[in-house]
Amino acid sequence: MGFSAILTLLVSVLLTLHFVLTWWRQQRRYRSLPPGPTPLPFLGTPKYMDRRTSDKNYTLLSQRYGSIFTIWKLTEPVVVLCGYETVKDALLKHAEEFSGRPIIPTLYIPTKGYAFTGPRWRPLRRFAISSLRNVGMGKKTMEFRLLKEATYLTQAVAEMEGEPFNPLLILASAVGNISSSVLFGEHFDYKDPKLHELISHTSRYLKNFSSPFHAVCNAFPFLLKLPTVSKIAFKESSYLQNFVLDYIEEHKRTLKPEGPQDLIDCFLLKMKEVEHEEDPDFCDKSLQAMLVSLLAGSETTAKTLKFCLVFLAHYYDVQAKVQQEIDEVTQSLHLPGIEDRPQLPYTNAVFHEMQRVLDLVSTTLFHALTKDIQFCGYTIPKGTIVIPFLTSVLNDPSQWEMPDQFNPGHFLDAEGQFRNRVAFMPFSAEKILKLHLYCCSKPATTKGKDKERRIVHGKRVCPGESLAQMELFLLLSALLQKFTFKLPPGSERQDSKWLNANKHDIIYNAQLCAVPRALPSK
Repeated sequence: MGFSAILTLLVSVLLTLHFVLTWWRQQRRYRSLPPGPTPLPFLGTPKYMDRRTSDKNYTLLSQRYGSIFTIWKLTEPVVVLCGYETVKDALLKHAEEFSGRPIIPTLYIPTKGYAFTGPRWRPLRRFAISSLRNVGMGKKTMEFRLLKEATYLTQAVAEMEGEPFNPLLILASAVGNISSSVLFGEHFDYKDPKLHELISHTSRYLKNFSSPFHAVCNAFPFLLKLPTVSKIAFKESSYLQNFVLDYIEEHKRTLKPEGPQDLIDCFLLKMKEVEHEEDPDFCDKSLQAMLVSLLAGSETTAKTLKFCLVFLAHYYDVQAKVQQEIDEVTQSLHLPGIEDRPQLPYTNAVFHEMQRVLDLVSTTLFHALTKDIQFCGYTIPKGTIVIPFLTSVLNDPSQWEMPDQFNPGHFLDAEGQFRNRVAFMPFSAEKILKLHLYCCSKPATTKGKDKERRIVHGKRVCPGESLAQMELFLLLSALLQKFTFKLPPGSERQDSKWLNANKHDIIYNAQLCAVPRALPSK
C-alpha cells in the first residue's frame, strides 16, 4: 500500500472517529431530554422537521410519547410542547425562560437581527404595542377606520352581483388597506395593481417560511453566502423592504413632530430620541423589519375571513341564525360595531369556533430557552429550540367538550352569553397569558364589554393580534348583514372535519356566491 493510500485511510479513520465522538458526546449531553423518535446520526429527524406536515406528525408523536417530546434538527434538539396544561406551564409559569428566539438564518440575515424574531425584540415589541395605541388601536378612531373599510368591502362584493367568485383577493385588499393606513397612512383602490402586487409578494414571503428550499438554507446557512442562493432566498423580503423603504423616506420629508399620523411617524420620532446612542434598537433597519412583519400578519386575517365565509356557506343554518341576531341588534340602521358585540353572543361564539376549527397556524414561530431549566421532569439546556403545538391546544379534550366537532356552544355559557376560553389561541400560544391572568383576576361581577376589554399581554403576544380580532368581527359581521353566502351550483355541503382537512385548498381556490339580502325594513 502506497503512502498516499495510507494517508487517505488514516484521514478517513480520524474523520470517522471525530464524527462518532461528536455524536456520542452530544447524546450524553442531551440524554436528559424528553423522549422522541431516534435521530439519524448528523441528520436528526428530517421527517418531523417539515412544518407543512407538522400537525399530523406532532399529533401522532404526542400519542406515542406524551405531551412533551424531542425531535432533531440535524444535531440540534427541538422540544415540542403539546396540550393546554403543558403549553400553559411553559408560557405562564416559566414565561421568561421560554421567551427567547433561535436564530433562523433566512429571517435573521435580511433584518440583521432588527426584528420581532431577533435579539432586540423586547423594546421593539413594547414600542409597537404603545404606538399602535397612539394611532388608534382600541379606540373609536380604529373602529371608525374598520367600519369605513367594511363599507368599501361590501361595495366590492356587491359588484360580483351574486355570481360565483373567489373572495380572497377582495378580502386581502380590505385587510391590507387597514394595515397600510395604520402603518404608513396609505389607502388603495381595491383594483390598484400596486396593492395586488403587495398582496402577492406578501403571500410568497410567508409561504417561504415552510418551503423545503428555506428549510435547507436554515439547516446549512453557509449556502446563503452564495449570491444566487441568497438572491432567491431573500427575493420576497427584499421586495417588501424596498416597498416600505419608499414610505419611510417620504415620511422623513413630511414628518410633523407635533402630530404623528401613523406608525412610521411614531417610529421616526423615537429614532430622534435615541440618535445619540451608539447602537440604538430604533433605526431604519428595525423600522423596515417591523413594517414588513406587521404587513405580513395581515394575510393570516384575510385567510381566516375567507375560510369563515366558506364555512358558513356549508353551515347554512348557522349563517341564518347569525344574520337573525345581527338584524335584531342593528335593525339595519348601522353596521355592527364593537359596542354591539356584547349583544351578539351567538355571532361572537360562531366566529371564535370557526377559528378554532380552522386551526390555521398549527405551530408558532420557534421559541428558545434563555437558560437551563427543569421542566416536566426533564433537564432542557439553554438555547434549546421549543415549539408550542397550537393544534393540540385547540383540540385538547380536557378543554373542549366536543373538540372534533364544530360547536359554538364552546364559547357560550349556560345563559347563552359569550365566554372566553383560555385554550383559544388561533394566532399565538402567548394568548394563554392574557386569558389566564384575566380569568384569575377578574371581579366576580365583571360583565359585558368590561370582560372583553381586559387585556394582559404575554411575553411574545403578537402586537397586531387585537387588531386582527377586531377586523374579523367587524368585517364578517358587515358582510353577513349585507349578503348571504352560498356555494356555487353543483357544490355539496361538507362537515367541519372535511373543511379543516381541505383548508388550504379552500382558502386559495374555493368560490362563493354573495347574494344581496333583503334587509328588514327600518
